[in-house]
Amino acid sequence: MEMKNMQLDTKLIHGGPLLDKCTGSSSIPIYQASTFHQAHFTESQEFTYTRFGNPTRKALEETIACLEFAKYGYAFSSGMAAISAVLLNFSKGDHVILCKDIYGGAYQLVTEMFPKYGIEYSFVDETSLSSWREEIKENTRGIYIETPSNPLLTVTDIRGVVQLAKQHNIMTIIDNTFMTPIYQNPITLGVDIVIHSATKFINGHSDVTAGLVVTSDKEIANMIFKTQKMFGSMLDPYDCWLVLRGIKTMKVRMEKEVENADFIAKELQNHSKVKAVYYPSLANHEGREVHFSQASSGGAVLTFDLGSYENVKDFFANVTIPIVAVSLGGVESILSYPFTMSHAVIPEKERLDLGVTDGLVRLSCGIEDKYDLLNDLVQALDHVKSEVSLQGKIL
Repeated sequence: MEMKNMQLDTKLIHGGPLLDKCTGSSSIPIYQASTFHQAHFTESQEFTYTRFGNPTRKALEETIACLEFAKYGYAFSSGMAAISAVLLNFSKGDHVILCKDIYGGAYQLVTEMFPKYGIEYSFVDETSLSSWREEIKENTRGIYIETPSNPLLTVTDIRGVVQLAKQHNIMTIIDNTFMTPIYQNPITLGVDIVIHSATKFINGHSDVTAGLVVTSDKEIANMIFKTQKMFGSMLDPYDCWLVLRGIKTMKVRMEKEVENADFIAKELQNHSKVKAVYYPSLANHEGREVHFSQASSGGAVLTFDLGSYENVKDFFANVTIPIVAVSLGGVESILSYPFTMSHAVIPEKERLDLGVTDGLVRLSCGIEDKYDLLNDLVQALDHVKSEVSLQGKIL
């Protein structure tokens, strides 16, 4: 059966090489080698040095390209390595437009590294197509989006942004970490480059840091491949093998995680100690209609506001099922505090302007029983001393 005719469940297992050609092994081996013997050194061969290419990494790169309906895939040592490999290919005098609700690491890269290379940048309200349109300049060369965004789950109209970009010959880049290839496929919507932090849901077990980049454009692919070699930021063979293993169960894991997130979001929005809940599936989420025109679920991450730092402290001190940690996407539920974790590098005033308040909590739902998880969150909220007043609508 041709890859293009396979259903997702099948592609997760068979989308890349399943069997080792040499031995028939049902698991692609970990080719833990830095260099490869060249029996005929005057002739070219596929693998010579692991920085240039490795059979285990190739299997992962072929798999993610298949899952994202792309032609080319590349595996990096972290999500930030992947983002850097893409964004640091802009040149002096170029202008890049980015969503304002952006991952803190990407924000730091842009605001601290772009000026050193003479690259201009602007942050815009990602929910407004007119904001993207108005920021386009003669030297605009790239548009970078996250949707849903981290941590406020704001939604960008992918098709709308792509249409704008194509009118002006601008490259489009998206961080698709939250949705994964399971629930959102930006390449099919016209996006040029898709980035993943495979540390999160794609690997899914909180034991790897990895990044992935896919594209269907040959020129862009060559650029990414050369950058991967020059930066030396490729993913090592063992971690490639772990991510390949994680991919096989990604859909069954995420189905449970999404079920849990949808359930928890709906329950928490009615709790007296919760000021606001941000989750795309909620009926009154501002970007719900656009989101479900381009994605097939609300995802496994929700964010809620407890009103103050003291409330968050009381809450975190009493949860017993979720761990409190940086990152997301594991089989265990993970609570994070964006104000001092993912967005700590963003100046406090800008964090607050974004809505990243000192009462904001992000929950990445794992595969635990949803009632056990809810009951644990509720009993922890019982220890929060002060109720919060609902200000405006719950998003």
